[in-house]
Amino acid sequence: MNISESSTLSRKRSKWDVNPTIHTENTSSSAQKRVKTRHVHLPVQTPQPSHSKHPMRLSHSVYVPSRTHHPIILPSRSVYCYERLNQIEEGSYGVVFRARDKETGEIVALKKLKLEEEKNGFPITALREINALMLCRHDNVVGIREVVVGETLTQVFVVMDFIEHDLKTLLTVMPSPFLQSEIKTLMMQLLSAVAHCHANWILHRDLKTSNLLMNNRGTIKVADFGLARRYGDPVGVGGMTQLVVTLWYRAPEILLGAKVYSTAVDMWSVGCIFAELLLKEPLFQAKNEMEILSMIFKLLGPPTKNSWPDYDSLPLSKTVSLPSPQPHQFRNKFQYLTSAGLDLLMSLLTYDPERRINAEEALQHPYFSEAPLPKHPDLFGSFPSAAAGEKRRKPFSSPSAPARQADYKLLTEFDMP
Repeated sequence: MNISESSTLSRKRSKWDVNPTIHTENTSSSAQKRVKTRHVHLPVQTPQPSHSKHPMRLSHSVYVPSRTHHPIILPSRSVYCYERLNQIEEGSYGVVFRARDKETGEIVALKKLKLEEEKNGFPITALREINALMLCRHDNVVGIREVVVGETLTQVFVVMDFIEHDLKTLLTVMPSPFLQSEIKTLMMQLLSAVAHCHANWILHRDLKTSNLLMNNRGTIKVADFGLARRYGDPVGVGGMTQLVVTLWYRAPEILLGAKVYSTAVDMWSVGCIFAELLLKEPLFQAKNEMEILSMIFKLLGPPTKNSWPDYDSLPLSKTVSLPSPQPHQFRNKFQYLTSAGLDLLMSLLTYDPERRINAEEALQHPYFSEAPLPKHPDLFGSFPSAAAGEKRRKPFSSPSAPARQADYKLLTEFDMP
């Protein structure tokens, strides 16, 4: 055996070698056997139904329909399918425009999400808003149509239904406040929308008059779900923030640092909206948390062991000095409200979240069945839309009477020729 043969024998066979040359009889015969077995063509056999205990596995679960039954995932349309008309408003999370669909001619609202300064990807507030709007489709919840994109990754728009007014602006420009029958209609629509959201495990967490849109047919729609989130049972799993709800509509348990809250925070906001419709101005116009707490204590009276058993367990309860005991001032504040209406308002503005009325119970309250009955939405008056750039027409002023001049002389019959 020479040196070349020994080096060949010591060389290991690689798995990538097809047919290496081996100079020994044993290795060459085994290699030839392996090569021969590679070129054996087995006859194709059609699968027969198996009667064994392990049947052939399906390509998909029997509980899930085949892939052809699912809708095709299409890419987002371009924002240039819409013609921008004017800007409506700008908020913390986006800018809202009025636009026209170039294909159908429909007027829609385009909300451009603020992504220029976003460092952690797509904002969670936008995802929550889109998810909540898709889950809470209702006649009194603003409808979401689609999400369109621009030329860059920061140009993302949410397409929603265009509604002519928001309730806050409407209350300031109305020459006279809403009638009792109209307030009942608005409250029933609001409670119906809130009940639907809560039934789908969605907390709005920012109910206020500026987030209630109203069209010229007397229908209101809840909008701006930027602070909305899903909640579960038990409530508060995963932690909940106290930086929710605009200050004037914020429930006292959140003001006092509660870390676990539920649908009752939305119902307190509904009570504040009810009072604002009656007064034509916000109920608690405070500048900070301490001021609004003092205003709540003055209207409802300070909390007691009976009215709010869990008050002492709140994180910030020790930092607040309670005033001397006094009765509530609801009747003095709302002198022209019926007893049933006052009972509904007090049930909404209740200290204890466990005793606060829910949306389903509020819809069945006797206030809505007493005279005057709720007015049909079609009978509401129409107003010029500030969002559409319309302006109220000024009333025609009648011409003034002619003023007599000092040297004016009356024409008599003697002056006639």
